[in-house]
Amino acid sequence: MNRLKTATSPYLLQHADNPVDWWPWSEEAFAEARRRDVPVLLSVGYAACHWCHVMAHESFEDLATAAVVNDNVVAIKVDREERPDIDAVYMAATQAMTGQGGWPMTVFMTPDGEPFYTGTYFPRAQFTRLVTAVARAWQQERSEVDDQAERISHALAENASALSGLGAGEGEPALDEVAFAAVAGLAASFDDVQGGFGGAPKFPPSMVLEFLLRHHARTGSADALSMAERTCEAMARGGMYDQLGGGFARYSVDAEWVVPHFEKMLYDNALLARVYTHLWRLTGSALARRVAEETCDFMLRELRTREGGFAASLDADSDGAEGAFYVWTPGQLREVLGEEDAAFAAEVFGVTKRGTFEHGASVLQRRADPVDHERLDRIRGALLAARDGRPRPARDDKVVAAWNGMTIAALAEAGLLFNRPDLVTAARDAADLLVRVHYSDGRILRTSRDGVAGPSAGLLEDYACVASGLLVLYGITGSDGLVPTAAALLDTVLSAFPDGSGGFYDTADDGERLIFRPADPADGATPSGAFAAADALLSYGALSGSTRHRDAAADALRVLPPIAARYPRAGGTGLSVAEALLTGPAEIAIVGPGDDPRTLDLLRTALHAAPPGAVFALGSGTDGSAVPLLAGRGLVLGGPAAYVCRGFTCKTPVTTTSALREAFMPGWTNDRSLRHRGLRAPDRWGPAHRAGDQARRDATPPVGEHRRARGARHSRGCPRHGAQRRAPRWRGFRGHDGRRAGGPGFRDHSRVFPCRAA
Repeated sequence: MNRLKTATSPYLLQHADNPVDWWPWSEEAFAEARRRDVPVLLSVGYAACHWCHVMAHESFEDLATAAVVNDNVVAIKVDREERPDIDAVYMAATQAMTGQGGWPMTVFMTPDGEPFYTGTYFPRAQFTRLVTAVARAWQQERSEVDDQAERISHALAENASALSGLGAGEGEPALDEVAFAAVAGLAASFDDVQGGFGGAPKFPPSMVLEFLLRHHARTGSADALSMAERTCEAMARGGMYDQLGGGFARYSVDAEWVVPHFEKMLYDNALLARVYTHLWRLTGSALARRVAEETCDFMLRELRTREGGFAASLDADSDGAEGAFYVWTPGQLREVLGEEDAAFAAEVFGVTKRGTFEHGASVLQRRADPVDHERLDRIRGALLAARDGRPRPARDDKVVAAWNGMTIAALAEAGLLFNRPDLVTAARDAADLLVRVHYSDGRILRTSRDGVAGPSAGLLEDYACVASGLLVLYGITGSDGLVPTAAALLDTVLSAFPDGSGGFYDTADDGERLIFRPADPADGATPSGAFAAADALLSYGALSGSTRHRDAAADALRVLPPIAARYPRAGGTGLSVAEALLTGPAEIAIVGPGDDPRTLDLLRTALHAAPPGAVFALGSGTDGSAVPLLAGRGLVLGGPAAYVCRGFTCKTPVTTTSALREAFMPGWTNDRSLRHRGLRAPDRWGPAHRAGDQARRDATPPVGEHRRARGARHSRGCPRHGAQRRAPRWRGFRGHDGRRAGGPGFRDHSRVFPCRAA
């Protein structure tokens, strides 16, 4: 029976015609397992996952393998992007039981949802033997299976409870000290040669880069800026960045950023577009601006849907081969360009006879810029046009609320700073889709497709990222209606997600009950829901003057010190919010007629010059506004004006861009009238208090000495894993090789990596 044919998830639809008798995640599926008295096979993946496709072709499309599955288990297929709560729960089990995680994720569980065996990708022969062994153990060693599943579930629930209370009972954190220590911790794992942090595989550290830029803007830290600049340049010049069409692949399989895992995710590109925009704002880097604009153009060209939203991803594969759409051989260059231009392109893009990928093909890189820019642009255009004639990677065209919220913020800021109205228009269209299709009465749904909302409830990250995106867009466009919608979403955050200790669960209190309620405060490939909520709450508190929202944001950061101390790469979003809190955040009200170019000039100047994390309110200066920050802020001498405030206390309004820039000169917050009460940190914006900064730097070894002092190898233990109680290993049945399941021999899933978890 084809139970997936009505799904809104393209990933589920890919499996709708499999001979495996798939069920969607539902109570009916578990009821069927109880009726048949068989275990449940949960298979979790996503549309752009290469190894998900491999396992599908090898096993799920194979009639003999499907017969084994259908006879012995009830098979459930889940799109992890549609149901990240299910993915989080069973990924925690997989990582606890095997020491690693990735997709496709393969979990065997009881009809009550309690896991007893987990893995990732399995080759067909091994997978078939595994299903048979699980069925035999279910029939012959049932009590041991049930006991194992119960103990695993109990351990996972205990660990989740500990995570949800992390930071509870602690005093107000000294955020300045936390941020400074985090920079030192990041320096210890920084790759001095290739940029980035740690070794292969290397994921784009988007949230960490945003923190480093904000930290430099506040403190003048040369180390923070250097790590951010070098990482951004290395990523942009390597193969992880599409040198023809713009946009970033999900990660680099090597430490040199040469060969990517070719899938392109919306969230990576939204986060990185904003990072490169902010790098340009801070340094004026031409490379940063080019990459920011090209990445935005990629999202509009490749990921924008007919309804105005943005699709989730592009596949890694095309025409059945990974990366085939993107790689080139010298011969292919000659076919398109001719001998001379092909030689020029091969040198610029690093295309060699040996190749950097498979079968003599090379991933395009751009390690240096040639002198002849016009020739390069012409060649890029010719290659891009030729590439467009190749079989294209498939697109997962579902719209994910959280990722579209991130995209709205990135496009709105880039559109204003780079004078690109088309980007702002795209942000407006995406916001309209979210409000029209996903949102209703303070609640939001996770996904939609073709303008039809999916069945999955929004998670904390959806509420937070959409609210944040709407607030950023409001600050750029002055569309008052966006603010009440963001406020309603944040009211739901404060009423339906709190964990009782200042933090947040990832699911609402009326959401589906799983074996535990997920609450992961650490960043992964995307910002954690808790830290994203802190960001949105802080911004709304600054716009509205609400101490309730500001206090909730500060409380959500109580979990930050242990995360940042042990694994700062998992705390980038929280650290960025901390930097905003340490600087106020700044509140900028711009008033003036919308058709007066001086109004837009003031707004663009404010966004360019203000401390990172600042919030903006845009109004006419004559009409009433629903945004409290605009109350009483009128025109000056009948013309546009800018009010620079902190804690709703403002300096004298200014009417020129030069005066506005001067308003953000270092040290201006020393004015006691602008100091926000209750802040436990030095009160400074920009590279001020250099004597104090230098004293602290003198007391801390430089990057290289950090490495010698701490050892060359940096701990890879994440707090969510390091603090995790290791769930008992399943020792009940024997594998195909005679070893007991869970032993090292049985855990050899293959010699290839699954699609990796960040």
